[in-house]
Amino acid sequence: MQIIPLPAFSDNYIWLLRSGRHAAVVDPGDAAPVLRHLADEGLTLVAILVTHHHPDHVGGIEAILDAHPVPVFGPAMEDIAGITHPVSQDDEVLLPELGAEFRVLDLPGHTAGHVGYYGEGALFCGDTLFAAGCGRLFEGTPAQMYDSLGKLAALPGDTQVYCTHEYTLSNLAFAAAVEPSNAAITERIVSSQALRAAGTPTVPFPLEGELLTNPFLRSADPEVIAQAQVQAGHALKAPVDVFAAIREWKNRF
Repeated sequence: MQIIPLPAFSDNYIWLLRSGRHAAVVDPGDAAPVLRHLADEGLTLVAILVTHHHPDHVGGIEAILDAHPVPVFGPAMEDIAGITHPVSQDDEVLLPELGAEFRVLDLPGHTAGHVGYYGEGALFCGDTLFAAGCGRLFEGTPAQMYDSLGKLAALPGDTQVYCTHEYTLSNLAFAAAVEPSNAAITERIVSSQALRAAGTPTVPFPLEGELLTNPFLRSADPEVIAQAQVQAGHALKAPVDVFAAIREWKNRF
């Protein structure tokens, strides 16, 4: 199975999963690039997968369904027009035409009902986990997002992460501010700058690299704790409080 990025808007990726002449798409905020790719490649769409309700993730569903009436999998806890298969934690999404199977993960935090899809060595996590970052807390709490990120961090390290925004360089700039002595962050900045200079996406990326460079997964690291306490102005005992302080700092960065 191939996984192909379809750029949309200023920094979104719509992910197209392809096997032979069949395809599925994840978070189609814009119908145009999806319909164009399907037509250009002569592909038959078999499913749409959705992680959360924000317009840049669901805005293209109606137009796509007009041309390709297919099942739409999406979070049971969110009201999204067009969903035919509401899903939640540990549900299975079977795409037999692609020979693919995904397990649903509940990932509240960015939105209240956000979900992700894990399988075939890949994670489609919407706006929960980014390269060296995480989503803003629009509807959930710091504790919810902290738990959601912990759920993702527990997946196999070789999992390829397919988030939906090209935020890597700005996230790494913040990560370097949190951990200025972290050599892995410095190395990742260099490699990511080279990818972007060549016009290549920095996504997907291996999950194991996040454990070394993503401050939102490193709330137990002494340097991260120290920086969080500076931002909070007082001692922080719980990792979730460290996470919350770092997330609040990122909002202002």
